[in-house]
Amino acid sequence: MGRADRAKIKAPDFPSGLVWYNTRRPISLKELRGKVVLLDFWSYCCINCLHGISDLGRLEEKYPNEIVVIGVHSAKFNAEQKEENIRRAIMRHGIRYPVVNDKDLLIWHLYDIRAWPSFALIDPDGNLIGISAGEGIYESFSTIIDSIIQEYDREGKINRSPIQFEPETLPVIDSFLSFPGKVLAVESSNHLFIADTNHHRIIMATLDELAVQMIIGQGEAGFRDGNFMIAQFNHPQGMAAHGDFLYVADTENHAIRQVDLKNRQVITLAGNGRQARRINSGYGLTIPLNSPWDLVFHQGYLYIAMAGFHQIWQLRLKDGFIEPYAGSGREGLIDGKLKGAALAQPSGITTDGEKLYFADSESSSIRSADLPPQDTVSTIVGRDLFVFGDQDGEGNSVLLQHPMGVVFEQGYLYVADTYNNKIKRINIKKRTCETLFGAGVEGLRDGAGQETLFNEPEGLSIAKGQLYIADTNNHVIRKADLETNTVKTISFTGLDAYQQAAAALKE
Repeated sequence: MGRADRAKIKAPDFPSGLVWYNTRRPISLKELRGKVVLLDFWSYCCINCLHGISDLGRLEEKYPNEIVVIGVHSAKFNAEQKEENIRRAIMRHGIRYPVVNDKDLLIWHLYDIRAWPSFALIDPDGNLIGISAGEGIYESFSTIIDSIIQEYDREGKINRSPIQFEPETLPVIDSFLSFPGKVLAVESSNHLFIADTNHHRIIMATLDELAVQMIIGQGEAGFRDGNFMIAQFNHPQGMAAHGDFLYVADTENHAIRQVDLKNRQVITLAGNGRQARRINSGYGLTIPLNSPWDLVFHQGYLYIAMAGFHQIWQLRLKDGFIEPYAGSGREGLIDGKLKGAALAQPSGITTDGEKLYFADSESSSIRSADLPPQDTVSTIVGRDLFVFGDQDGEGNSVLLQHPMGVVFEQGYLYVADTYNNKIKRINIKKRTCETLFGAGVEGLRDGAGQETLFNEPEGLSIAKGQLYIADTNNHVIRKADLETNTVKTISFTGLDAYQQAAAALKE
């Protein structure tokens, strides 16, 4: 951490006129005298920022009356500047401390911030102690905060009076899902699987009748193997199926889980529930992972979009060996050899059997990685970390905005262009992109083509000519008929009957 306290630099206060969340009124640093204040400069697109939320929670638990955390949401993407989008992100990630919308980067520039995430530490006199960038803030800040509290305790300047904030609340929604992140349609078994992400469970329904057959996981965040009634996940995302098994990217458990659909058991294949800080390879449970977001099965391997490491990994199912497959771990958009390429938070992955295709979210691009024996990462559409927009066309003229879902079908890639609230189609050979569904603004509306509305869709899957869409911020699953070019919102049946049967089993 860079030190600023020798010069006793006063921390800049918050400009007026900004939108605040989790509090009834704007906050000033002056009213927080006597508290240690920690400013978190973040954006909800950024996986490294999301990792910091749990560390901030640990600091709040350790110093419940001594520190105040304030999130300064500093948008990278246009979609992240919108008030309602930030409010949803705050609720989605369980943030309870105050957050200010710094959409024009006013506070960012006052503190001379250069990267996401960054943290500014302010002492009880309102002086800027220093600024630190990157992850691992609990370890970085805990000792420093200890010393600040001890120093100001000796002077009688610590204010331990509790401060009550007012967390945002979700409006009542007519859906049994909460921020569903991914969806998987399996034509061979007639199943539709849904990652009910914020309910920490997997929903299994029939593909033809859309009737709920099974709920996998007890619905409370945790990390527990066992039968479907007791198993626990933590914000599960992408899924893949092979035979009688479903594989799940258990994102916030930093683990890959295997669901035995025949025997109704969940086990852990890789990861130990803790976020990895360094890149390693090895066997199964001995190797910590870093926010696996999606996965695809191919010839005995799971290929994993390891968003937290900006890499693609592979898990050999016959013996559990897991290792990086593509990407150096450096965030960026650099093509080339598999291990030397730079990726940027891959969040969706699919395959045609010869290549892996992935949604490289932070570079707003769709890219490919060769399967053996070839050895190259290439970009199909997209340009760089800070080049994004909403433009159809060909090659380098195409602009996306933080795409998170991709699925292959007959020479095309269907893309969830998440922050543009659209579903697009890319011709792989021609590198052309066209919008199929979505008007480009947030909403929930069925209909034909671009008259439809979505709200940050994140997951896609195809079966029987139907495109299934996890419309994440609308808390629903949509179905697009690729022949008639129409979209409708799915109404699932059988949920009440299943829940009653499950409750009876618990008694």
